[in-house]
This record gives sequence, C-alpha cells and structure tokens, in this order.
Amino acid sequence: MSLTAAPTVTPLTTADAELLVAAAVAAAERDGVRVSVSVVDAGGHLLAFRRDDRAVLISGETSTRKAFTALQLDAPTADLVEAVRPDGLFHTLPTALDRPLLFLAGGLPVHRDGRLIGAIGLGGGAPDQDHAFGVEALAALASLSAPAAGA
Repeated sequence: MSLTAAPTVTPLTTADAELLVAAAVAAAERDGVRVSVSVVDAGGHLLAFRRDDRAVLISGETSTRKAFTALQLDAPTADLVEAVRPDGLFHTLPTALDRPLLFLAGGLPVHRDGRLIGAIGLGGGAPDQDHAFGVEALAALASLSAPAAGA
C-alpha cells in the first residue's frame, strides 16, 4: 500500500497578512470608514493587526473575534448571523467555547488552493461595510497570487 502525501499548500505568511491589512485599510479609507483589521493564521494566531487611530476602541477586539470565528467555522461571519438566532442551528455556540466567537459580518476565511490557511476580520464600520472591505482584501491577495497572464 502506497501512502501519497497531500499536496503542500503555502501557509499564510506575514507578507500575505500585511497585504490583507493594507488592502482592507485602503478600501475603508476610500469610503471614509475607520477600521481595525486582524489577520490570523490557520492555528488562530494573530499574524497582523492594525487599528486606525480614529476607529472606535472596541473595533480591535471585534475584528479579532470575527477573524477567529470565520476561521473556526470556515465561513464568512456574514453567512452565520442567522444561525445564532434563538431558533438557529448554532444558537448556543457563542457561549459554548472558551474563546468568544462573534457572529457579525466582517470575518472571512482565507483559502489557498482550496485549503483554509487563515482568516481576516474587520471592525469599525457597519457590518456590511466590514464584510465588503474584507472581500476587497481577499481579492487583492488572490490577484497577487494568480499566475501572470500567458505564463
């Protein structure tokens, strides 16, 4: 019997995390929104963080919790809001773990080659704004990682 190793996927790097933060901040600044941005690796460890001087203080904590939630459930937090309502599938999940989860839009998993490698979380804007800035950040990372045309 032959054991075949799974293909290696490059983990989320500090450079990737910094690019995600920069792209999210640029998107937020373009819209005049002051945010905090957290990026965690596949183990849930903080790789990058930035809080705008004028962002509300709690946004630092909410951005990190959103990133952790998106990572743990491998789903955008915007897609999970309904699941924690009193009749939802995950109703008790926010209080079931030692590490607090946050079911507000603004957390998104980061994938590479179809594998989960981390997550980004944003706080400070309206939930739909935080989500949109995160989507833009993921697009910036994907465009950097995409092979050049004609290559």
